[in-house]
Amino acid sequence: MRSAALSKRRKPRQLVENRVCFAGPEAELSVYDTYYAASRVGLDADQLLYCGMIQGRKIMHDLHHPTEQLFLPHESFVMAPGEHVEIDFPDATTQSPTTCLTIEISKERVTKISDRLSDIHPIEAGPEAWQFDSNILHTHHTTATQHLLARLVSFFTEDHPDRDVLVDLGVSELVIRMLRHQEREFLLNYCRNAPDSSGLTAALHHLEQHLAEPLDIEQLSRIACMSRSRLYAEFKSQLDCSPCELQQQLRLKEAARRLDRGETVTRVCYDLGFTNTSHFSRRFRSFFGCAPRDYQKRRTGKESN
Repeated sequence: MRSAALSKRRKPRQLVENRVCFAGPEAELSVYDTYYAASRVGLDADQLLYCGMIQGRKIMHDLHHPTEQLFLPHESFVMAPGEHVEIDFPDATTQSPTTCLTIEISKERVTKISDRLSDIHPIEAGPEAWQFDSNILHTHHTTATQHLLARLVSFFTEDHPDRDVLVDLGVSELVIRMLRHQEREFLLNYCRNAPDSSGLTAALHHLEQHLAEPLDIEQLSRIACMSRSRLYAEFKSQLDCSPCELQQQLRLKEAARRLDRGETVTRVCYDLGFTNTSHFSRRFRSFFGCAPRDYQKRRTGKESN
């Protein structure tokens, strides 16, 4: 994430969590560089705080998870107002600092966008409405979100005549992406507990239970009791993706979990229905930003970022 204005202001004044910040309409961007290994550094959220890793890795500790959580590039860590986390920087050095960004977003903006989504795309499966979950949300984010974060850095830091408008639009897109991703996870969790509550949850349950099999849209339509066109429309409305795209994402996330457990790339590839390791590696790199073997090295800390 390069910006001339940002580079000028990133000269370190402190070794741990050296902060550079830029204000925008109802939002604030901060970039943190850490040049020295440290542990249990506190971070508090006054507003909703969206955190994205740029370089290196952190280990996060919070009250909602009894075990530590590894935080890597291509991952988001979203904190609700009033939350507190403590952070370890195991690999930070002056030559290879650990870098992340945060975007602080007002509660009013998140509520306004949640209400708008409720009006346009009411949630049909499950008891919840569009809203931000108060628990800390740690998840992988897509390449599109990574590109959006890079654009936001440019919008916040460059002297452009339309700066505030661009920042406003970019932050709104980021909130929508965050809520969409959270709702997708909610629907998947809900369908595991109540797969027969609706046609959509039945289709999602079947898809998740048969990840390694080729996608059969006709069978999925029968399970959902929908026409093919209605099935695609429901996936787009509720999940913002097609059945094929969701299957691909679920396969890759399951692949990442199995790689975390130390399984071989070849075994994970074929167990999840990919036709060859080259195709699997290309898909994995596109989704996670690195090759499967590099992902394993990052998780174990054997490779510095």
